[in-house]
Amino acid sequence: MSSTRNPVSTVPQRPRHGTVEPLPDRFDVSGGPAAGVTSEGAAWLASAGTYPRGTLSLWEDRPAAAVVLSCGSAFDVVNAPAVFGRRMLDRLWDEGPGSGPVATHRGRILLFAAPGTAQRLPSLLEWEEWGSGGASDRGRAIPPLLCHGTGDAVTVPAPSLAAPASPRPRFDSRWLVAPDTRHPWLPTPEILLWAAVRAARAATRAAARRRIQEPQAEARISIFPPTDQDAKVYDVSRRR
Repeated sequence: MSSTRNPVSTVPQRPRHGTVEPLPDRFDVSGGPAAGVTSEGAAWLASAGTYPRGTLSLWEDRPAAAVVLSCGSAFDVVNAPAVFGRRMLDRLWDEGPGSGPVATHRGRILLFAAPGTAQRLPSLLEWEEWGSGGASDRGRAIPPLLCHGTGDAVTVPAPSLAAPASPRPRFDSRWLVAPDTRHPWLPTPEILLWAAVRAARAATRAAARRRIQEPQAEARISIFPPTDQDAKVYDVSRRR
């Protein structure tokens, strides 16, 4: 494939405007407490809803309440399986431009992306022959990514780290990269394509290394034909 139609050939660059906070302050994958949503970040999230002031009022009264927000205007969301989503996040921060807001909800990773990503990303995956569920190994390397755009809605974790005590076990729902500005940077579909392909290639290489390192059972070769389990046994010592 030529570089003119292959957006995953080079590392995507983040726009050089504003300041980027140090990685440890914004990105948490260790299971420890991540930074909460700031007031400006909450205002950005609320702007996606039909009644932004109502959403902000709800969070003032119940800061641990999750809400459902519409996609397509302020952001789109790429919903990935937990393990693969973490791999994409690793690639974005270790080798790429970083990420926008990221949350985990019901065992899935929610990557907030630029509006229009939900429509564009599946087309890019198919064009680059990395479409999910394809017949080739490349198609199966990237699990199905749920892309939420115009007409869809997602459950957004509570902006506060505090959560009410509940006797019932609950699905983990929290921010990994919390929105902290009124206009957060959001990755484009080309950047998320790059991250997905890099994550798939890393997973494929890791699986190949494991297969090489696993001890192979030695094949036992016999010159004798297989024993007939139903054959009668004769005592030749009693032969006359």
